Amino acid sequence: MREIVFHPGDTGAFNFMDGREGTSSFLPEDKDEYYLRNIQISDRNYKWRNLSGQEISQLEQNGNTCRNWKLVFVEDPFDPSIFKNNIFAGLVRIASSSKGILEYHDFLLPTGISNSRIYSCDIGRNCAIHDCLCLSHYIIGDSVILCRIDEMVTTNHAKFGEGIVKEGEDESVRIWIDPLNEAGGRSVLPFSSMICADAYLWTIYREDSILMDKLKDITQKSVDARRGWYGVIGDYCVIKSCQVIKDVKVGEGAYIKGANKLKNLTVKSKQNDPTQIGEGVELVNGIIGYGCHIFYGVKAVRFVLGDNSNLKYGARLIHSILGDNSTVSCCEVLNNLVFPGHEQHHNNSFLIASLVMGQSNMAAGATVGSNHNSRGNDGEIIAGRGFWPGLSSTLKHNCRFSSYTLLTKGSYPAEMNIMLPFSMVLENRKLDQLEVMPAYYWMYNMYALERNSWKYRTRDRRKNPVQHIETDHLAPDTAAEILYGMKMLERWTGKAWFTKNGAFIHSDEECELKGKELLTSSPETVGTLFVSGEMMERGKRPVRILKTARAWNSYRDMLLFYGVKTIAGYLDKYGIHYEYFAAQVPAQVNLAWINMGGQLVPEEKADALRASIRQGLLPSWNEIHSQYDVWWNAYPRDKAENAYEVLRKLTGVRNITAEMWNDLIDSAKDIRKYIEEQVLLTKKKDYDNPYRLTTYRNTGERNAVIGKLEDNKFIGTAKEETREFIDMLDRVRA
Repeated sequence: MREIVFHPGDTGAFNFMDGREGTSSFLPEDKDEYYLRNIQISDRNYKWRNLSGQEISQLEQNGNTCRNWKLVFVEDPFDPSIFKNNIFAGLVRIASSSKGILEYHDFLLPTGISNSRIYSCDIGRNCAIHDCLCLSHYIIGDSVILCRIDEMVTTNHAKFGEGIVKEGEDESVRIWIDPLNEAGGRSVLPFSSMICADAYLWTIYREDSILMDKLKDITQKSVDARRGWYGVIGDYCVIKSCQVIKDVKVGEGAYIKGANKLKNLTVKSKQNDPTQIGEGVELVNGIIGYGCHIFYGVKAVRFVLGDNSNLKYGARLIHSILGDNSTVSCCEVLNNLVFPGHEQHHNNSFLIASLVMGQSNMAAGATVGSNHNSRGNDGEIIAGRGFWPGLSSTLKHNCRFSSYTLLTKGSYPAEMNIMLPFSMVLENRKLDQLEVMPAYYWMYNMYALERNSWKYRTRDRRKNPVQHIETDHLAPDTAAEILYGMKMLERWTGKAWFTKNGAFIHSDEECELKGKELLTSSPETVGTLFVSGEMMERGKRPVRILKTARAWNSYRDMLLFYGVKTIAGYLDKYGIHYEYFAAQVPAQVNLAWINMGGQLVPEEKADALRASIRQGLLPSWNEIHSQYDVWWNAYPRDKAENAYEVLRKLTGVRNITAEMWNDLIDSAKDIRKYIEEQVLLTKKKDYDNPYRLTTYRNTGERNAVIGKLEDNKFIGTAKEETREFIDMLDRVRA
């Protein structure tokens, strides 16, 4: 089959709607080939006119050529002198253009068009287009700079990164993304408004075949499947020194320089939230969110990049969906669904076939998901919020980690299920055992725990958030994990005591009762037990729980603090008296919640959403997103009721009286003071460590470089938060 086709004259600039390889035209009988293009610029109010004979003569004197000048339309004012050495073909329309200069960051170009080939394009007012070898079937906005572009074309079947098929296309050309599983069993279709909540809905509930069909149908119908839509470059864009740009739609204010290849993309950008794409980048089949930065040799194929996210320094993002406010650089990210707030900065880190639920960090050398234990590449890893695999930690499929799990350096040889949140996991090679310390962050690194919540909240610079995000480490999802973790610690402690004393191993319920008794009244006895974690690692070596009693009590403090803080915040914000609120809480509140892309929602609401989609009650992604907004508006109340149920579990009573509430407030004050104290003490360890001083001549040099402890900004923030918290608690006493 011939790859290069000869078109006599300039006919190649016409017949945009014709089918390929001899197939029939996709042009409706009563339309011309520009009818969709005219729809696209209908709101621009351009006033086109034909060129005058004098203008044509002046254009030709300046080296411009066109086989049919009647197909070139302009708008007044029009200055022919700023158009030099160009070839025009097809219907070309040029909005008002006056002699002047466009400047962007000290880059100056005169308005007008020079040394370019323009095929069937609409060009906005006062643009600067120079040295573009092939500019074909694009609508260019006002005040746009295009300079030194080898190829910038749109095909009649352009999809701009959306997972749809155009009329007359075979299903085989549809672009799918395969998150979480390399074998493709969780495929989703990208679309321009996709957020992590959508991807989660589509990725996880795979057994719901009707839902899967509905989501595919909704996506297909979200975009007009007619052929012939033009590529668009929004107002005030700057695109320079690029090689290939094909089937790309770019929002206003974007800055693109030095890209090698951009193909089948939607680049979302606004003047107050611009996206930038830089040198050596190759991006194919993707959706790029608002306010993103992509630079320095990045390769991304079949991807969705959330708002205010960054790809840098040779990162590879393939078959992956990366949430808002994330940064990936110098590494490989394949087949993943990653929720907002992910950080991965190291060239020798790998994240493969995983679901990471945000606010996460990948250390250098971390290899998450490269080893498959099955006979195929169908392994998966799922990690809750705050996942942090440490230096040179390697994992095998399949693994699941509770929220805020910290893995220390180690080559973990088998599958793991770390069901205890806020844990540190480490390998004790000397004793050949896996060790897990629950509540590690709360006990030993409060600075990191509190600062992370603050950091993700303050670094959220999205102008118009669509994906709602919970940033507090204590929330309904982690509260449920803590409750489950406490139950497991009680069960395992009871079993350890029965085993040590040579007693018959009782039922799980009896073990839990005995364990709770020991953890409550005899922590010193617990310290003498070898408490084994069950079903936490697939292997023969023992799994030992460290500091069981202290961790269990820390969990209690975390739940109490979460319950009081959440309810108090709700009462204070809406001016509600405690007893009025308590009387309205249902007799039973379901504690099962779902992390939908960073937004937390009661499980029954997520199930209701699925049912509504199956029944056709939510026939578009916009309506589904509106449901997320409804959830978010109800979140403070839902979260407060969840917190009340948590306090019920903690206190063992169904009706928490006003007197009990006031006592809980007093306990919460003490815990907040503990948090503030631990924030200071955990940071102070860095200053007290004598080895931290070895690179400095004296403490004066150290303080000049890293600052004084007492000047630490976040320590000051923690003190202020304590003061505000105590004031709030005083306002909501019963």
